[in-house]
Amino acid sequence: MSLLHQDSPDEIDDAAKGEELTKGTSHVVIATIAAVVVVSIAIAAYMLGGGRTPLATGEVVQVWAHPLHTVSSGFDAAGAPMAKETSDHVLVFARVKLTNPNKVPFFLYEIKANATLADGVHTSYAATKTDYERVFVAYPGLAALHGNGLSHETTLEPGQTQEGDFVASFRITKQEWDARKDLNFSFSFRYQKGLVLTPHSAVIEQ
Repeated sequence: MSLLHQDSPDEIDDAAKGEELTKGTSHVVIATIAAVVVVSIAIAAYMLGGGRTPLATGEVVQVWAHPLHTVSSGFDAAGAPMAKETSDHVLVFARVKLTNPNKVPFFLYEIKANATLADGVHTSYAATKTDYERVFVAYPGLAALHGNGLSHETTLEPGQTQEGDFVASFRITKQEWDARKDLNFSFSFRYQKGLVLTPHSAVIEQ
């Protein structure tokens, strides 16, 4: 190469950077492959050993139902007459026990009530713990049903059993509720299979 044509410092720096980038990328690829191999070996060993993650267990301690039939006043906010409107709901309160038989924590994130009616399954998401408390402010006559609210973000530590209450609401009439064919409650956990519990005692109407 002629002395009149020499690599500039920028060109040399770019080449060095390219080499460093290649080395860095190689390290990432190698680390990723190693992680995949380790995880694969762990899964294979777990399956060959006959291991199975125990599911959460539990029971429905008691269920209460409170039918609501409301009729509007027949006046709007300004006091002008308007057609009366009616609405029907059934508040379903449940007290449950949940147990984690596993060696790792279980993270609850969703609770649902499922009622099978003549036209199929109706599902209602349980109220949050905050809204559970608000129900008793709105309906003080239900104070006897007030228990320890079960949070949707409950963490069950290994071997732990936790008891708690929640409420769900169905937009149906009392007659439709009374004619139900089935009722159960489903609980969803992060990274684990869900749990479905069916009450074994009669629903108490409150």
